[in-house]
Amino acid sequence: MPKILIPNPALVVLCGPAGSGKSTFARRFFPETAIVSSDRCRALLGDDEANLAVSREAFELFHYLIEKRLSLGRLTVADSTALRRQARRTLLEIGRRHNVPVILIVFDIPEEVCYSHDLMRSRRVGRPVIARQVQMLQEALRSIPEEGFDQVIILGEEELRRTTVEIQKVERHLRSPQPSEKTV
Repeated sequence: MPKILIPNPALVVLCGPAGSGKSTFARRFFPETAIVSSDRCRALLGDDEANLAVSREAFELFHYLIEKRLSLGRLTVADSTALRRQARRTLLEIGRRHNVPVILIVFDIPEEVCYSHDLMRSRRVGRPVIARQVQMLQEALRSIPEEGFDQVIILGEEELRRTTVEIQKVERHLRSPQPSEKTV
């Protein structure tokens, strides 16, 4: 069974269309407290995950929470579609500011599978949205290799079923030099 090794701390960015299994994957393998969800941020601010009127504010909160967790040295999972290059770039920059590995996990799941998952959800986005997001993902897959992530993992439908995650604690020795030490 394939295993994804995740250093802790790190920023794990989930990327894929609605219905591809990102949130289910996150809940399965990561502590609930490590997951920062754009949908949850939208619900916190607008009382509904589907309230697009608060999207700007929701993403401000999303980025703020990710920043705060990383500043405290906590493993953080960014759960959003991350289909736009600028969205991935912003998350990558946040991770770089906090000197943690930034790992991109891409959910390359067939459109029909995403749509069937969408039908089982209480908050559906619909076939046209999923079709557009699947197309955006295919475009993103061409640029992702050059975007600078420390690790890129692409999960197809079969890999998603078989893959496990192991979180590995990384000792970080960040300290200020003592007065008698020279810095270069």
